[in-house]
Amino acid sequence: MKKIAFVFPGQGAQYVGMGKELVEKFKVANDVFEKASHSLGYDMKKLCFEGPEEELKKTENTQPAILTVSIAAFEVLKEHGLKPEIAAGLSLGEFSALVASGVMSFEDAVKVVKVRGKYMQEEVPLGVGTMAAFIGLDREKVIEACERASEFGIVEPANFNSPAQIVISGEVKAVEKAVEIGTELGAKRAMVLNVSAPFHSSMLKGAGEKLGIELDKIPLSDFSYPVVANVTAKYYDSNSSVKELLVRQVSSSVLWEDSVRTMVEDGVDTFVEVGPGRALSCFIKKISREVKLLNVGDIDSLEKTLKALK
Repeated sequence: MKKIAFVFPGQGAQYVGMGKELVEKFKVANDVFEKASHSLGYDMKKLCFEGPEEELKKTENTQPAILTVSIAAFEVLKEHGLKPEIAAGLSLGEFSALVASGVMSFEDAVKVVKVRGKYMQEEVPLGVGTMAAFIGLDREKVIEACERASEFGIVEPANFNSPAQIVISGEVKAVEKAVEIGTELGAKRAMVLNVSAPFHSSMLKGAGEKLGIELDKIPLSDFSYPVVANVTAKYYDSNSSVKELLVRQVSSSVLWEDSVRTMVEDGVDTFVEVGPGRALSCFIKKISREVKLLNVGDIDSLEKTLKALK
């Protein structure tokens, strides 16, 4: 018997045209887009299907757009009788997981992630912070690189994506220095990323506090199935911890590798990436070679997944 986890992507998975095929074929997917447009006061279909890319890449647009496509894909799977035993999401994707589990309504979530994106972007002036990725450097050495570079400013691990990829975040000079040190310590590759803010670093603590005020306004329901939290890599124990962990997530490391290991240790043998892109599948492949990886982002991937799971 398969044990299935649905995993939901974060920022960076977006592309112009995402969700279009699902919306054209399935009313449930179209309904999700309609709800998003109504909640936000602009045409979500136009943004996702036509862009332009520069508009879609703005953090306050990217986050609700990816959430919308992810939940549209989730509703299509649900209509086909598929649901997970467990859910998780990377950063923004954690909101998709919480919507899928019934903890918050989609309409509330899409409004919250729009302001989340806005607060995250505004917290640090453009050009002050950045992020970098290390390929092929273990976490102890990445932490060492950050500690040694911290005399030049704030620099911290941001995303433990897989054993092969860890992302750091902080002030530009300190991040650049950490990249130098990480290269000396043996990273196969280390590169500064083209991002607009130092996401998941302590520099965004204020953005998390503002997000907390927004989260106070929305009702939370019980989990219909367990969700793994990014900042602990453990299951939420109840909906009373949702606000605190989502606030902390903005300025804390995302423990994605650990979260996947939690699910695998709990017997998950099949992961379905629900939403645009296949980044999470690539990470999971590096974490466990034993699990089956599927995704749903368009008609072709949907059909392959349905065939594999039926």
